[in-house]
Amino acid sequence: MSTRTVESRWPALLVLCAGSLMIILDGSIVAVALPAIQRDLGFTATGLAWVVNAYLVAFGGLLLLAGRLGDLLGRRAVFLSGVALFTVASLFCAVATGPEVLVVARFLQGVGGALTMAVSLGMIVRLFPEPAERARAIAVFSFTGAAGASIGMLAGGVLTDLAGWPAIFAVNLPIGLLILLAAVRLLDADRGVGLRAGLDVLGAALVTGGLMVAVLAIVGTGEHGWASARTLGAAALAAILLAAFALRQRSAGTPLLPPRVLRTPDLAAANVVQFLMVAAFFGFQFLLALELQLVLDLDPTATGLAFLPTPVTIAVVSLGLAGRLIARYGARAVLVTGLALAVAAFLLLARLPVDGGYLPDVFPSILLFGVAGGLALPAVTTLAMAGADPADAGLASGLVNTTQQVGGALGLAVLATLAASRTDGLRDVGWTEADALAAGYRTAFAVAAALVAAALLVAVVALRRRPAPAAGPSPVAGPSPVAESAPVAGPSPVAESAPVAEPAAEPARGGRRHEDPAHQPVS
Repeated sequence: MSTRTVESRWPALLVLCAGSLMIILDGSIVAVALPAIQRDLGFTATGLAWVVNAYLVAFGGLLLLAGRLGDLLGRRAVFLSGVALFTVASLFCAVATGPEVLVVARFLQGVGGALTMAVSLGMIVRLFPEPAERARAIAVFSFTGAAGASIGMLAGGVLTDLAGWPAIFAVNLPIGLLILLAAVRLLDADRGVGLRAGLDVLGAALVTGGLMVAVLAIVGTGEHGWASARTLGAAALAAILLAAFALRQRSAGTPLLPPRVLRTPDLAAANVVQFLMVAAFFGFQFLLALELQLVLDLDPTATGLAFLPTPVTIAVVSLGLAGRLIARYGARAVLVTGLALAVAAFLLLARLPVDGGYLPDVFPSILLFGVAGGLALPAVTTLAMAGADPADAGLASGLVNTTQQVGGALGLAVLATLAASRTDGLRDVGWTEADALAAGYRTAFAVAAALVAAALLVAVVALRRRPAPAAGPSPVAGPSPVAESAPVAGPSPVAESAPVAEPAAEPARGGRRHEDPAHQPVS
């Protein structure tokens, strides 16, 4: 690590967080503006879904490839390319005059978002080699991701009301330019191992196509249903492509996803935990927002404010507490605690009555969910990235983000479909609209509790116990400008936890890696 990187790594972290926040905000900020977009551009009800779906297909499908490109070409270059493409695509979105232009621009935004997000965690691993420092850094990054969606709901409503829907895209222009300028100045260039190390073009095509088709199948269930020929056909095609990718990785000379990466300690188990956990967590905000408005009669502004305790609590826990707990007890223990609290939060929502009130019936679960997210999200990312070799950090980062996106899309589709099916059935037998809706949401939250319970079981059984190292701050570390209250450590969604060994030496150009005897394979 160069001297400049040592002196500026906390500002560099804030640049990475800003890039992540811009991408995450865009995902939720658009949802609020969809009615206005439909009105102005003449979208059909079916076509309007592609304002969201085009982004998800590109973003979820390209994360793994984008992470590998970061390893080969240099993560700083890929990060800058992603932010630049996202910013330009945002301009195209803001000036779109018809549905086709907006959908294509949203797809390009998804490509830029994938390039940006896929390498961010790998860059954090490189910036912060000391476990305690890394935990603090990931605490900041974790809060950015966890709170971004809630903030986006409020920001989207305000911008749409004050300046119209183009403003939600135009606001990315100055933000993107500032991030680019700061990144050029604060992020050190890294060469990567070079394309000579090999890019499995066939494997890249198979996995990107498979992931895109899988996301396409998932996001189309709301319109076409789970048992439709379109959904089943897309799911079968995705399975074939991904199976072909798996076979390709066993025979390719330079595989896109080397088997050694999947053998990294705790990687597979952590990604399974994350998949199940995020599948439930994505449904929390979406379904509860609907229930607050359709059952408890809150208006959109009040609904957005109702969620604010969650990001505030996540900030307090992740920036001020979780890092210290990870440093003292290990990421596994913190993850198990967070998952147990999440199960309790979903069970509270699963008993929410149709005549319930916000303070007695909703607020406790929202507060508990914030604590659970503040503990579990950084801990699971820490475990997933802990054993990754520096040469594979971008790929591991892309894999973590892919698990998040696919798990979130699948979980939301499943939970929303279950809620709708239960509601329709009860409505057909004479239940009132409010009673039927409330019962549908209760069913979905009960299933979400079961998903988190399954994640908890995997964490207890499959993740290894590790002794927690001392959490003393690194002598070269300055105080975190964002987490002053957490002088020892903070959680990290992707970086190694305190209990993890130092990363192996940086690989030489040409792809040869320095093997660490303590290093073993990992999701």
